[in-house]
Amino acid sequence: MADSSVADVDAQALLDEANSTAGAEGEPKFTLELNQDQKDIREWVHGFAEGVVRPAAEEWDEREETPWPVIQEAAEIGLYSFEAVGQFWADETGLTLPIANEELFWGDAGIGMAIMGTTLAVAAIFGQGTPEQMGEWIPQCYGTADDVKLGAFCASEPDAGSDVSGIRTSAKYDEAKDEWVLNGQKAWATNGGIANVHVVIASVDRELGSRGHAAFVIPPNTPGCEQGAKVKKHGLRASHTADVHLDDCRIPGSCLLGGKEKLDERLARVREGKKAKSQAAMQTFEASRPTVGAQALGIARAAYEYALEYAKEREQFGRPIVENQSIAFDLANMKLEIDAARLLVWRAAWMGRQGHKFENAEGSMSKLKAGEVAVWVTERAIQILGGNGYTREFPVERMHRDSKIYTIFEGTSEIQRLVISRAISGLHIK
Repeated sequence: MADSSVADVDAQALLDEANSTAGAEGEPKFTLELNQDQKDIREWVHGFAEGVVRPAAEEWDEREETPWPVIQEAAEIGLYSFEAVGQFWADETGLTLPIANEELFWGDAGIGMAIMGTTLAVAAIFGQGTPEQMGEWIPQCYGTADDVKLGAFCASEPDAGSDVSGIRTSAKYDEAKDEWVLNGQKAWATNGGIANVHVVIASVDRELGSRGHAAFVIPPNTPGCEQGAKVKKHGLRASHTADVHLDDCRIPGSCLLGGKEKLDERLARVREGKKAKSQAAMQTFEASRPTVGAQALGIARAAYEYALEYAKEREQFGRPIVENQSIAFDLANMKLEIDAARLLVWRAAWMGRQGHKFENAEGSMSKLKAGEVAVWVTERAIQILGGNGYTREFPVERMHRDSKIYTIFEGTSEIQRLVISRAISGLHIK
């Protein structure tokens, strides 16, 4: 039998050598420990979520209105601003943005979405716009601490949700006036109609399907862009969701993200049968999936923590219910699934920030896992609280309602599995 002490020494010697070699070459060591900046931001956002967001959650969920006072407070401390999002994105590890989202949505998902919903429009401008367009439009999505504004990303339509190739909203170029004319109807738009800046996905060439799409900025107070019906939702009720109607909506030629020359070159390649890059809507969704997964994580963690504390205090049959194996095992599995989902989210966020292609649809994996974990964990939290969990006197009922959308929007669970299956097989699974 081998001497275990010798084996331990040999293993430690190899580990020390590997670490010293990595350090000598300047290569970073693998670590899951957050740096001080990340810890400071996490503490900052958590403090706001705990002190401002969570106390206001029940009120704004019941009112089903945009929580302007809370957004105002976020703006006053610099959390709701282009500078904050820029700081989160500047982190070379890619982790700060999901960390901040997890903490904010731990406070409340509806208010969290009211604060972070603008970032989807910002992501589209940042991902597809020119430097000049970024400088002009991104600040206008936020406004100032004294005059808060919102941004809206409009992709889905009544008959085009998961099937983005079915988008019917059209964009026609008026060369004489150097204007684009948009017509159509958008659905399920976060901040739709109340936003200062709308980013709209429209079809420039319908025969090309999704490859004929482009993204346009609609400036504030543009005639022909109006709010349609506001959606009364199951969850995220503090976040405004509405249809957006575009009726001969004319915008300057400069509002085409990326510019017309770039669009013409891309369309020419497609018409010649050459492969084009991801179409406009999917580029935005691919970039945002780890962040959306982090939001779901925040909801799940909040429900788990509440259920854990409840189980320690709630007594039945003369003892805390956490001492019952069935309850304890549920809580153990809830913690297990949350931590597993977080690792997938962090991996995808890191890959995206480093510019690594999602060869196996890692972004979809992160969103799929986190969304389904949030639904399952919040449902188990209700079960642990029993009858109390089913009432609005306790927050897990609201958390459960908020979680469900994470298996639906920005790609349903079925679509995520389709994306993953295509990636791992190399086949066009239908």
